[in-house]
Amino acid sequence: MSAEMGRRSGGQGRISQWLRGRRPRPDAADDSANREELLLAAAGAGLPLAPAAHPSAYRCSCDRVGCPTPARHPISFAWQTQSTTDRAQIERWARHQPLANFITATGMVHDVLDVPVEAGQEALDRLLAAGIEVGPVALSGDDRMLFFTATRGTPEDEDEWWPCELDCHPETMDEHPGLRWHCRGSYVLVPPARLPGELTVGWVRGPEFALPDPLSLLEVLTDECARYAGEEREHVAAWPLRG
Repeated sequence: MSAEMGRRSGGQGRISQWLRGRRPRPDAADDSANREELLLAAAGAGLPLAPAAHPSAYRCSCDRVGCPTPARHPISFAWQTQSTTDRAQIERWARHQPLANFITATGMVHDVLDVPVEAGQEALDRLLAAGIEVGPVALSGDDRMLFFTATRGTPEDEDEWWPCELDCHPETMDEHPGLRWHCRGSYVLVPPARLPGELTVGWVRGPEFALPDPLSLLEVLTDECARYAGEEREHVAAWPLRG
């Protein structure tokens, strides 16, 4: 028992140190030139963008009373068709809406594997140590890590199709506290973004890294999510590693 507690305590300390070193500066999203440069870099890497809500005090800039996802959702209901990599359009949005966050629509060019930050850091360490190519990775707030991958699209072999419980849509995110797979019909915030409570979304590994096949990361991510779920009983893994 003491060895296990020591392992967990040491891991939490290492993660806390990593977060302090990697967390984006609170003023990063307020630097308009840096913000525009980062958005254009994401679009240049093929991530389609659209404007999103932003924090207003501790609430959301949208008009919805009790917004369930403050500063984390698109402004327009037409975000899927609106999303673009067009440089001129993104520049117009960024300059005319200087406080807006941006989302990137998944399932078009890329997917996102979204995991608890503790599991994500352990997985990232393992993947890099094993020499597995890892694409862009973002830290979202202080509790989630986003692994950007190529999209699976529609596999020719339907036997390759992932279990539906991995599929994550914006309105079902609370149902997937472990691994969330953002694909067709979903989105995530793209850095730089600001969240209520002075939290941010920022790159750990930027969009200059090539998008890997999601299946090359999936086993390690699910392994660490299962381990995390075993240590934190209030969390449940999105799907069993073995069954």
